[in-house]
Amino acid sequence: MVKMFLLSNIFTDPERMNQLVSIAQTSLYPMIEGAIRYTIPLTLITFVLGLILAVLTALARLSSIRILQIIARVYVSIIRGTPLLVQLFIIFYGLPNLGVTINPFISAIIGFSLNVGAYASEIIRAAILSIPKGQWEAGYSIGMTYTQALKRIILPQAARVSIPPLSNTFISLLKDTSLASLILVTELFRKAQEIAAKNYEFLLLYMEAAALYWILCTILSFIQGSLEERLNRYVAK
Repeated sequence: MVKMFLLSNIFTDPERMNQLVSIAQTSLYPMIEGAIRYTIPLTLITFVLGLILAVLTALARLSSIRILQIIARVYVSIIRGTPLLVQLFIIFYGLPNLGVTINPFISAIIGFSLNVGAYASEIIRAAILSIPKGQWEAGYSIGMTYTQALKRIILPQAARVSIPPLSNTFISLLKDTSLASLILVTELFRKAQEIAAKNYEFLLLYMEAAALYWILCTILSFIQGSLEERLNRYVAK
């Protein structure tokens, strides 16, 4: 009842409403700036680096070299078995105890890239294994080496299979970048925290930050749908 009373007071008090609208308007630009300067670049950079790491890890898992398999499995097990937040804290707050101090943004790139690499490697590995063995044999029959068959036949087909789940990983990564605020990266959510700490309008500002994340994810979902539709048309041909 108390909450409903307070909420009704907000809507019936024009001065209070104007104050909230003013705060929302003045905080919008800093949040968008945080998204443009840090959230979006962090998402793009870490996804690209993570994807490269994922391909290498997936190939190591599928390799006949035992040591590579073990290294890849241990890496994936550690990353998937520990929280992302803990990984970020170890890199940013823990490594200085060993004399290694890393910039917050670089720490975030390292942490997110390692995380994406581990999870995406399982997607890529599954996609490669989904390609029929006959495709490998067809490549070998025309004189291709393992590397040539992989690059020219297997990976292009595996890419089409893995794009939908990788797109979901990319969208999840965008939301996960909010954790970078805890290691002092002034991205979108960190800006919301800083502004809220000054005027104590936590609900308003956190909802505004949530709305911006939702808009960004909606745009990415639209791009994902368009990309999948184009791929389906290409495969159908």
